[in-house]
Amino acid sequence: MKKWILAAAISIAISGCAHDVKTSSSLPQGVTLIETVGVSDAVSIPYKKYLLENGLTVILHQDNSDPLVHVDVTYHVGSAREVEGRSGFAHLFEHMMFQGSQHVGDEQHFKVVTEAGGTLNGTTNTDRTNYFETVPSNQLEKMLWLESDRMGFLLPALTSEKFEVQRETVKNERAQRIDNQPYGRLNERFNQAMFPEGHPYSWPVIGWPEDLERATVDDVRNFFKRWYGPNNATLTIGGDFDEMQTLAMVNKYFGELARGPEVKADPKTPVTLDETRYISMEDKVHLPLIYMGFPTVYARHEDEAALDLLANILGGGKTSLLYKNLVKDGFAVQASVGHPCQELSCRLTLYALANPASGTDLAKLEQKINDSIVEFEQRGVTDDDLQKVKVQFEADTIYGMQSVKGKVSTLAYNQTFFDNPNMVASDLARYASVTKEDVMRVFKTYIKDKPMVVMSVVPEGAKQLIAKEDNFTPVTQSVADVAVTGTENVRQITSSFDRTVMPKAGAAPVLKVPKLWNASLANGIEVMGTENHETPTVELLIYLDGGNRLPEIEKAGVASLTASMLNESSQKRTTEELAGALEMLGSSISFGATSTQSYIQVSSLTENLTPTLAILQEKLFSPGFVEADFERLKQQEIQGLQHQESDPNYLARRAFSGLLFGEDTHFSVQASGSVATVSALTLDDVKQFYQTQYKAGNAQMVLVSDLPQQQVMSELSVLEKWQGSANKAEALPTFPTLAGGTIYVIDKPGAAQSVIKIGKRALPYDATGEYFKSFLMNYPLGGAFNSRINLNLREDKGYTYGARTGFNGNDVIGRFEATASVRTDVTAESVTEFVNEIKRFQAEGMTDKELAFMRSSISQGKALEYETPYQKAGFMRMIQRYQLADDFTEQQADIVATISKDELNELAKAQLDLSSMIMVIVGDKTVISPKLEALGYPIKEIK
Repeated sequence: MKKWILAAAISIAISGCAHDVKTSSSLPQGVTLIETVGVSDAVSIPYKKYLLENGLTVILHQDNSDPLVHVDVTYHVGSAREVEGRSGFAHLFEHMMFQGSQHVGDEQHFKVVTEAGGTLNGTTNTDRTNYFETVPSNQLEKMLWLESDRMGFLLPALTSEKFEVQRETVKNERAQRIDNQPYGRLNERFNQAMFPEGHPYSWPVIGWPEDLERATVDDVRNFFKRWYGPNNATLTIGGDFDEMQTLAMVNKYFGELARGPEVKADPKTPVTLDETRYISMEDKVHLPLIYMGFPTVYARHEDEAALDLLANILGGGKTSLLYKNLVKDGFAVQASVGHPCQELSCRLTLYALANPASGTDLAKLEQKINDSIVEFEQRGVTDDDLQKVKVQFEADTIYGMQSVKGKVSTLAYNQTFFDNPNMVASDLARYASVTKEDVMRVFKTYIKDKPMVVMSVVPEGAKQLIAKEDNFTPVTQSVADVAVTGTENVRQITSSFDRTVMPKAGAAPVLKVPKLWNASLANGIEVMGTENHETPTVELLIYLDGGNRLPEIEKAGVASLTASMLNESSQKRTTEELAGALEMLGSSISFGATSTQSYIQVSSLTENLTPTLAILQEKLFSPGFVEADFERLKQQEIQGLQHQESDPNYLARRAFSGLLFGEDTHFSVQASGSVATVSALTLDDVKQFYQTQYKAGNAQMVLVSDLPQQQVMSELSVLEKWQGSANKAEALPTFPTLAGGTIYVIDKPGAAQSVIKIGKRALPYDATGEYFKSFLMNYPLGGAFNSRINLNLREDKGYTYGARTGFNGNDVIGRFEATASVRTDVTAESVTEFVNEIKRFQAEGMTDKELAFMRSSISQGKALEYETPYQKAGFMRMIQRYQLADDFTEQQADIVATISKDELNELAKAQLDLSSMIMVIVGDKTVISPKLEALGYPIKEIK
């Protein structure tokens, strides 16, 4: 397999060296070439590394396979740079960086990137904050203008008003992602016990609520001054660009920015525990969970690789000890082991979700886990243990090279934390060199008989299920007098040129739509494929029409359960033997089901396609259908469904679908079914569904590979023995009449937020007709970040972390939906804003500016749609499933360019009639009801 990785690296390196290489003497003044990594014997991502006089590191990776560029700016600052009692600044500041700068208007960052046809985001973790955009290649200069302006000129535009809105947005994000989610507070509670008082990992990245409240706008200003200098940043650009032209632009926009305060690395102080710490919490959950952790080393420590292998042996999938002892034996619904590493500290974590059907409390589950650790010591490390992990690491390296973003992210990470982007080869080498003795050594050093943190999360009122009484209480943290220090000498520069002038886009890039081929197997299965030489991989997707729509409604969930059974044993080998065989190949085969189809996804290195397809045949044509597997998977499915009952988003989706399509139709039940329907399923039901669904006549295939058509079709010929005719399509049921204007409330006592859904039945999917045009119409209303709905509820009001509207449809049904998770105290106000925005848009339609924005954004965004094998496969599947012309995207482009505002506004009048829409709200009824009742709509409660 190593030769394939090397082949991939060489292929990428060749594309990266397609432009003329300039000597350092031709570089822009103030730019220094540090190193060049190109074609070599080592496995690597080719790049050139430069340094500007102000300390900004610049990494350029050329890849002209697609007409796009990915720009990443990573600042070496995360929540670990905060001080005690002043948490949340790094993440809050990420939000502030999207609010406009001195030369970029308020909320224009999202608008500019979206209008350019790009995507963007920012993320914060303990150790770094990054901002990134993927755009058509002709938009590169515009991205450099945006990123440089907020790096050098954010403060003049940072107002108290913006700060307050973003503080509310962060509160909403915390409520949505942590407080309103089952097990949402697990990590922050666990970290308090794992790390000593004052350790920078002992507080959550998003911050403690009280810390967010005490933050001031001056604190945020000082955080920017301290950490956002160019000398604490890495700018990485990957994709299709001219090297010298790009360097000149980088130097123009970033070169004059002032160097910030010096930044030193934080010390990597070992974390130790004096005794095992037990903590617990009650939560709105169905399944008790145990989470255990041992402190270990830090990222790229010499023992990290061996610890990763140890974690995989203990709990890394169906061949692991925890799977065998906990999941396979029915004591847990899920169990896994990981070794997450951060800059300053790593930990080996083990978790299990208890299966209530087994009557197991968390004390027994803890004992099972500890027994598995003892079993590992007695069993030792096998050759297969080492080989499968090493193979998987190498395969993951290849898959990580399938996108420019993946390669850029790797380069940026390695530079930020290790001052060396070129670490792919050394990473492979350090994992390849791990021995059995290394794994046993790190086990004895960091795990055996060592203190740990054991956390129990149990349902409310079920404290008796915890593993052990708490023996640890976190101390009340102190509050630092000053949030940020070291900003005394930071100065604001005056630019040498007019930065208010936004750069013009370059010449439009030539879209590289995949060249498709069509063929059929001897049994009639249609295959659509494309040849792709960026990585030596094969992505095969097999779709079977039917899914949850195929069986009678009383057996909803049998499609999903059958797929789960096909992921288990065959008549020839056990589940563990099959999983091990795939791991040895670096391949994956996954069966699944949706509401309208079953599917099989196969990912393989080209070198291993033949044995991978042999395993596919075994799983597909001779499933084991073992009774013990069925009972275990059925129980897991039931427990998972009951667990979802604690998720307000699930409750809202289920109720909304039931009201739109009727409780007694397939379209109201998710693919996994309900507790009632799954509980009634038998193994015979699974066998019957298998015979009905998994027939060649129901199947179609799409394939992306570096092999030519003739060769790959020869490989697929092993599936020609597959037989069976297609099932007849079922007639659509009669759907219920909607009580338009009615609010349906689902009570969720104590909910941190309310989930709102407003909508109606709408159009089924089409590629060039009214559905597609309605998608264009909705774009400025709620289809983009800077749409009317999101700017109103998130940016202007601070009611939510995000709000959207959109049309969603398949071949037979569709819906229009407006949705958001909002603060409980403004539930009624949020409904009013949704209603007002939709009414206004229906009555008045979009503006000329919104029309131009929509056209620019959607037309230019096509450059990003075909980059990865999975994207190419999705493109082909759309053609195949909906019987579209190969040039349907050209037809869409013509519609986008020529459709009139009047036609779109007429669609708004027809499709956005609020009187035909219903509203579903999941929230704390006692809190939200008084204001909702004052709105004057009919209100019904759903139990």
